[in-house]
Amino acid sequence: MPGNSTITVHADRDVHPSRAVAPPIYQTAAFWAEDAETFAQVAVDPRGKDFYTRFGNPNHAQVATVVAELENTEAAMVTASGMAALTTAVLALVSAGDHVIGQKSTYGGTASVLLHMLPRLGVSTTLVDQTDPEAFAKALTPQTRLILVESPSNPLLRITDLRAVAELARAHDVLTMADNTFATPLNQRPADFGIDLVWHSATKYLNGHSDVSAGVLAGRAGLLDRIWDVGLLTGATLGPVDAWLLLRGMRTLPLRVPRHNANGLALAEALNKHSAVSRVHYPGLATHPQHNLACSQMSGFGGVLGIEFAGGFEMADAFLGRLRYSRRSASLGGVESLAVHPASMWRGMLSEEQIDCSASGALARHGAR
Repeated sequence: MPGNSTITVHADRDVHPSRAVAPPIYQTAAFWAEDAETFAQVAVDPRGKDFYTRFGNPNHAQVATVVAELENTEAAMVTASGMAALTTAVLALVSAGDHVIGQKSTYGGTASVLLHMLPRLGVSTTLVDQTDPEAFAKALTPQTRLILVESPSNPLLRITDLRAVAELARAHDVLTMADNTFATPLNQRPADFGIDLVWHSATKYLNGHSDVSAGVLAGRAGLLDRIWDVGLLTGATLGPVDAWLLLRGMRTLPLRVPRHNANGLALAEALNKHSAVSRVHYPGLATHPQHNLACSQMSGFGGVLGIEFAGGFEMADAFLGRLRYSRRSASLGGVESLAVHPASMWRGMLSEEQIDCSASGALARHGAR
């Protein structure tokens, strides 16, 4: 199998051949066909690239090909955002009366889907402590159809035992989805541990330049076809220019991620020794309670860390205000460094109890510099 650098530069070469060295931007809403038979076929091809951009576009197909190879999955598809990837997949895979298991420590948007959106649609949900594999088993019901995991989690960098969850789910005919945004496919490939579907906010590391909002899903072609059918109805379509920018960003992913890993670890080690810091959440630290598990399923630990200050909220806010290069902003994975207080950011999305469980007053710090 070619290396990651070769994949990111060449995997899409034959997707929509042209003589251009840099792939063209297919800025069109529709494509024409030479005859009725061809037109009828491209109109029903799942995740196509030559009918109508809501159905697919050459720029979409190029991104999807690269992501599928990086994640070691059969296929992939793109969406307008990471949340579009999640919600479209969930709507495609569960129905009223079903049950979904998620994590207590997870991205605020994912938590909101589990706590608010799905129950309104008649889907029950249970959130468990991801650090305890037995908690997933105890939460299973005859109606469980899907388990959503995120590892490392946002913002506490907790680790989920992907192999244990995948084996449990497979034994009970339950699908699994893993948010791999924080890890990237260069540091972790959930499909290698048996996870059925992987999704990313491609806005983050995959793009790497903070100029695109996008999402991706990777997994078995049959599952993605089901999700694509729902995506046609929800219309969460990624624009051709954004897809082109995402592809361009992914070309340098194998160069950027090692720098993220090195900087993240160096910063975590330095802050872990600082008297004003009560705790650093970073799976690359030997003091992380799940460090050994992280080492067993990750090859690097990324550029995101969570910091807890002895002085609580006030000290965290003061720290943010005194940063010289890092900006207060709600994203990650770009070439710049960003910092944010998750509990403040999620106050309009989650209750105080849910914030305490998920964010714990940590301050997240990101950057590739």
